[in-house]
Amino acid sequence: MKRFRDSFEQISIATHLLKWTLYVIPISVTVGSLVALFLWLLEKVTYLHWQHQWLLFLLPLGGVLIYFLYKYLGKNSDAGNNLIMDEIHQPGGGVPARMAPLVLAATVITHLFGGSAGREGTAVQIGGSIANFFARTLHFSKEDVKMLLMTGIAAGFGAVFGTPITGAIFALEVLAVGRIKHDALMPCFIASLLADITSSAWGIHHTHYHILFSEVEKTYFSFIHFDFVLLIKVIVAGTLFGLVGFTFAEVSHTIKNYSNRWIKTKWLIPVIGGVIIIGFTYLLGTQDYLGLGVTNPRSGGVSIVSCFNEGGATRFSWLWKLLFTAITLGMGFKGGEVTPLFFIGAALGNAIAVVSGAPVDLMAGLGFIAVFAGATNTPIACTIMGAELFGTHNLLYYAVACFTAYYFSGHSGIYHAQRVAVSKVNTLNHHTDKTLHEVREKRIKNRKTWLKR
Repeated sequence: MKRFRDSFEQISIATHLLKWTLYVIPISVTVGSLVALFLWLLEKVTYLHWQHQWLLFLLPLGGVLIYFLYKYLGKNSDAGNNLIMDEIHQPGGGVPARMAPLVLAATVITHLFGGSAGREGTAVQIGGSIANFFARTLHFSKEDVKMLLMTGIAAGFGAVFGTPITGAIFALEVLAVGRIKHDALMPCFIASLLADITSSAWGIHHTHYHILFSEVEKTYFSFIHFDFVLLIKVIVAGTLFGLVGFTFAEVSHTIKNYSNRWIKTKWLIPVIGGVIIIGFTYLLGTQDYLGLGVTNPRSGGVSIVSCFNEGGATRFSWLWKLLFTAITLGMGFKGGEVTPLFFIGAALGNAIAVVSGAPVDLMAGLGFIAVFAGATNTPIACTIMGAELFGTHNLLYYAVACFTAYYFSGHSGIYHAQRVAVSKVNTLNHHTDKTLHEVREKRIKNRKTWLKR
């Protein structure tokens, strides 16, 4: 039988793919449906918040509610996306089924009261939780559990953003810096696609973004068919996008670490975080940096969509969104980081375009995907996301911005369970096989040693 399989390996491959297709169908339909419910609820509470902006004053109370939900019901769910990654790298206690309803409820609470958070983290946790439930029910082996968890990540990501190809590549790329394992490629793609189809079947519509800029072919040399000056601007912008992705990850981790270290009464952490958010909101005189930030009902308000137009953001809109989100997530509220990263990147791209004279919509779009690429170490997935969201006309610039941002974000990221499989440069090979958390702790220790000299 083994010789037969070796002689006709395509039969084994077809059997393998058929088996995994049957496995991921129920997971994808379940995850897609739950993500659709989540997005519908998110739309309702976002509208409710804008209609009743006094709800912001209840943000500290909402934080207390989230704290006690996780304290008494959460088990190990509080670890979020990092728990799913740890289970893929080294299976242990599993991902609890309760993670899905808990994170869904907590994220809705965060947005109802005006916390600055996203949705990707919630969708990925829903996917991982549902996948692990199926794996436990069917008594899967450890290796199959790993693959099923990856399909859960892909299903959640693909459904929440309407980007099925990106969802599949993201699930493969996010686990380890510098390496993509292709053994789960087709199962992840099938899961992401089916979950997106399911979510759409429930009537969920995703925001459409438009980059009107399309490169007119310019030949400066016989072998170059693009705007060389614009390319240089994109490289510089990509560097800044990477540095801002690094800054976001570092500020978020720092706020979380120090708030837990200094504030002994733990339920006070979200209370203080909520008060700080309220204070910043009234200091700036705007609620533009609360919630998702995809659109803004206020005339002249800043949002992701507005950043694609000239004058659609201030010079420091990206910084304010960074701080609001880092405080919200670092001090106990729930939600994802990716949509705020889209906002930060688009707003930064808008500011760079104003200074550099580059096309505003193109630079906003590049920031949208490149800051995300830097903060998550997923340059290939983010390049594909650019094509899925904005079209393929500027694919070269998507790749340049995302790849550059990936390098300049360093060995840092929003997921501290992410492992360094291949160092970004040879001189930093000592980071290999360590988690980003371990790399960060070592970096902080080295800085302190250097400063004492």
